[in-house]
Amino acid sequence: QVQLVESGGGLVQAGDSRQLSCAASGRTFSTYVMGWFRQAPGKEREFVAVISWSAGSFTYADAVKGRFTISRDNAKNMVYLQMNSLKSEDTAVYYCAAGYKYDISASQYDYWGQGTQVTVSS
Repeated sequence: QVQLVESGGGLVQAGDSRQLSCAASGRTFSTYVMGWFRQAPGKEREFVAVISWSAGSFTYADAVKGRFTISRDNAKNMVYLQMNSLKSEDTAVYYCAAGYKYDISASQYDYWGQGTQVTVSS
């Protein structure tokens, strides 16, 4: 089992950058696929990015491709989401998730953080 805690959210201006962090507990962190998802008000939770356990594979949603970068540090039990060129449509609660299958579907993830709010003002 793993517990996840996100941080780094806040209010930013359009065009700014922000890095989200996700701290994981547990000694088996390096065996998990890690994903970032987001949920805007009135919308369903959507996939943002996923990284394999070895950090050798990455997949991004089209909406963030070229602007966001997912990374992980297995020695520190951390996952990061670097967000550049932020847009108002990036405003959402961002969630970190852990699972065993490399997938973009939220249903494939077993563990979730509480989320961190990112608000982009235009």
